[in-house]
Amino acid sequence: MKTILVIEDNDEIRENTAEILELSNYKVYTAPNGKEGIALASEKKPDLIVCDIMMPVLDGYGVLHMINKIPELQTIPFIFITAKAERAEIRKGMELGADDYLTKPFSSTELLNAVEGRLKKNDFLKERYASDPTGLADLVKTVTGKDPLQSLTEGRTENTYKKKQIIYSEGNHPLRLYFVQKGKVKAYKINDDGKELITGLYSAGDFLGYIALLEGRSYKETAEALEETELLMIPRQEFDDLLKTNQHVTRKFISLLANNITEKEEQLLSLAYNSLRKKVADALVVLSNKYNQENDPAFVIDMSRENLANIAGTAKESLIRTLSDFKDEKLIDIQHGNVLILNKKKIENMAN
Repeated sequence: MKTILVIEDNDEIRENTAEILELSNYKVYTAPNGKEGIALASEKKPDLIVCDIMMPVLDGYGVLHMINKIPELQTIPFIFITAKAERAEIRKGMELGADDYLTKPFSSTELLNAVEGRLKKNDFLKERYASDPTGLADLVKTVTGKDPLQSLTEGRTENTYKKKQIIYSEGNHPLRLYFVQKGKVKAYKINDDGKELITGLYSAGDFLGYIALLEGRSYKETAEALEETELLMIPRQEFDDLLKTNQHVTRKFISLLANNITEKEEQLLSLAYNSLRKKVADALVVLSNKYNQENDPAFVIDMSRENLANIAGTAKESLIRTLSDFKDEKLIDIQHGNVLILNKKKIENMAN
């Protein structure tokens, strides 16, 4: 049974609202002011909050502000109710993060439609999505009913980059979001000793350069085409508009980025502490998972030894020796310089 918290200082409206919701099979908690409402929300963690704006002690805006500061309450759908219908009041509530707005007097049908709609959307948002740009695309499509890849990339001119051509450089300020239409891209950093560390791999269907756009800072890495690559450019403003379409999308997107950061931290720890064989095995697994999602047994890793070494975090000569060992052990085969994985399970066990 879904739980709803109603925060309303008017006794009659509070009781009537609670009765309507209880008759619709919701568990309802009530509070006569914002201060008690915050305490109840922290204790009960309801599935949705319905809150009046004009209240003593702490008004509805203050309640929403406090809710947004409590991590475990941030994703709870929030519906304002008020006697005011001025556009400025509606805008202020929405800018603070309200999900919906009901004007008194409202009918039981209006209340239930708003509640059911927000609960249904929030259930969708609790689904697990991949921790990558594709996960963002699935999320936005679920929430808005629109395919962001189609809406963002439709009708745009393709820009072709040759192999080894730089797409953007570390230190540059982002002006656009990139979408990989075809080809492969690597993102990398160069340390003080001139050694390259690959920080990201992208292929068809991936967004590129979104972290710098989201954080509003310059690029902290350089992006380069690994082969002839076709990219679509989405202006920064359109990317910002996408994030503003729904606050839950923004929150979930930040969560996806946090997962990506965790993965990169694990990658760095792996480079620092893993043995040479484990580093190379891990790099082969990463590339296979990234570029062979259909598990094609004939798939080969078509990448220069230099790039493979940079992904593994080892010297090129050490990589070549390790690949030779793997070949002797029948874990891989080398075909025209490309790597064919023969025993992925054993390589994965080695990487774990």
